[in-house]
Amino acid sequence: MKKSLIFALLVCLLSTVNAQNTKTTSSKSDSKTEVSDPDNLASQFFSQVMGVAVSATSNTKMYQFIYDWLGTPYRLGGDTEKGIDCSGFAFKLYDKTFNTIIGNNSRNIFSMVNPINKTELKEGDLVFFKIGSKSISHVGVYIGDDKFAHASSSKGVMISNLNDSYWQRYFYKGGRVLESIKNQINN
Repeated sequence: MKKSLIFALLVCLLSTVNAQNTKTTSSKSDSKTEVSDPDNLASQFFSQVMGVAVSATSNTKMYQFIYDWLGTPYRLGGDTEKGIDCSGFAFKLYDKTFNTIIGNNSRNIFSMVNPINKTELKEGDLVFFKIGSKSISHVGVYIGDDKFAHASSSKGVMISNLNDSYWQRYFYKGGRVLESIKNQINN
């Protein structure tokens, strides 16, 4: 609730600043006044908050979902705002923003994706890690510019950088949900 209120206030602030800038630009030249695109304002906001380029924030629904969950504590097996684990977070994000049901743990989720290299990652792809294990033990959602959202066992839902030494050490693969899975859900 608090985050939604802050978001709404920031969007209002951004639109006010943008409107003032448009008036100033308009009065200085004979060009037409441009109407602000609310999705563009949201993209600018999420770009600043999450540390990704504006061009990487095309799915504002996904970024709003992540923003609403930031700071949620970690709880193994949890799937509520009182506590959530990494696979629960990925599951809810995919359900709410992509209308796609994925597995309920990181290994099950990996079985539903086409593995891809780190260089091929796109917004909304999944990232998998093998932390202290020979099998996949952690999952996150790629948001662009080498950043991913996930539920960390130490800090809860947060955004991390794949280039940090810790994540580089344990990164296993990226993954894109198979079209056959999406088609099964939609039919």
